Amino acid sequence: MSRIAAMFEALRQRGRKALIPYVTVGDPYADATAEIMLAMAQAGADLIELGVPFSDPMADGPVVQKAGERALARGIGMTQVLAAVRDFRNADALTPVVLMGYANPIERYGIERFGADAEAAGVDGVLVVDYPPEECEEFVGLLRARGLDPIFLLAPTSTEARIRQVGRIATGYVYYVSLKGVTGAGHLDIAAVAEAVPRIRAHVKVPIGVGFGIRDGRTARAVAEVCDAVVIGSALVQLLESASRDNVATCAAGFIAEVRAAVDS
Repeated sequence: MSRIAAMFEALRQRGRKALIPYVTVGDPYADATAEIMLAMAQAGADLIELGVPFSDPMADGPVVQKAGERALARGIGMTQVLAAVRDFRNADALTPVVLMGYANPIERYGIERFGADAEAAGVDGVLVVDYPPEECEEFVGLLRARGLDPIFLLAPTSTEARIRQVGRIATGYVYYVSLKGVTGAGHLDIAAVAEAVPRIRAHVKVPIGVGFGIRDGRTARAVAEVCDAVVIGSALVQLLESASRDNVATCAAGFIAEVRAAVDS
C-alpha cells in the first residue's frame, strides 16, 4: 500500500478528513521548504503538495504565480524541488508528498530521469496540470512502475466521459477544482461542491480532495463535510510571503494547526 493510500485508510478508520496544504518550492526562501514542510506535518497536515515553479502556469492565480516567479528568480528548478523532498524525508518518513506542476519542467528534466529521481527522493504522487488523462497513459505507466500515484484534476466543467477516464487510471486521490477560475479565487460555492462530489464518486473510487477558493478554517470545515480531503494553497502562500526567515516555519505551523482544528471540529 502506498503512503497516500495508507494515509487515507488511517484517516477513514478514525473518521477524519485529510488536510493537504500547498506551498511553492523555494518560496518565500530558497532554503526553507523542507523546514516549512516538517512544521506543517507536525501541525496536522496529512499530505503536502509541492508546487514546481514554472514560468507559464495556466491554472495559477496571482498569488501562486508570483510565488513561482520568485522561486525561479532564486534558481529553483526540478533539482532543487527533489532536494527539498529528500531533506524532508530525512526527518519524516510517513507524510506523503505530491509534486504539482506542469509538463514542461518534467519534460526538460527528462521523463525517465524524473521518475527515477522522484522515487529516490521520496515523492509519492505527481499531478501534472496540463497532462490530460487520454494523452498520458505512458507517463502514468512510468509513474506506477516507480510506485508513484498519478493524480488528476477534475473541474465543474468535466464531462462524464472525462470523469470516467480519470476514474480508470487515477490512483492516490483526485483533485476536484471547486470553481471555474484559477487558484485563490474567492467565490467558493459549497452547495455546488456538494452536488458535484457524488457525480464524481459514481466513477472514481479513490478519495476526492477539493481545492481552489478555500482560504480559512471556516471554508475548510464546510468543504470537509462533503469530500475526503481539503486542499489549501493560495491563502497559505500569501501568508508566508510576509514571514521572516526565522519565523516562516512557525507561521506555517500556526496556520495549519488552526485549519486542522476547524476541519476536525
